[in-house]
Amino acid sequence: MKIRTTLEFIDEDAHEIAEKVASSLAPDNLTSMHTESRDGSARIHISTEKIISLIATLDDLLMNAKVAEEVLSEAEKCKAKEYKKRETGK
Repeated sequence: MKIRTTLEFIDEDAHEIAEKVASSLAPDNLTSMHTESRDGSARIHISTEKIISLIATLDDLLMNAKVAEEVLSEAEKCKAKEYKKRETGK
C-alpha cells in the first residue's frame, strides 16, 4: 500500500519565507519526495509504503523547517540592523 501526503508551508505575511524554507529543505529530499514553490507557498509531496517512515520523515521536515524559519528570521533582523546603522552612521 502506498501512503501519500502533502505538507504545505504558507506564510501570508512573507511569501518569500515559505519559498526559502522549502528551498533550504529540498536538498534533503529522498527519492520519494518532491518540493514545489508557487503562489507564496511551498509544498512537499511525500510517498511511502510504511506509516512509521512517513511519521519520521514529517518529524524531520518539521524540525528542519522550524530551524530554517528561525535562521531566516534572525538574518532579516541582522539585515535590518545593518541597514539602520548605515542610515544613521552608528
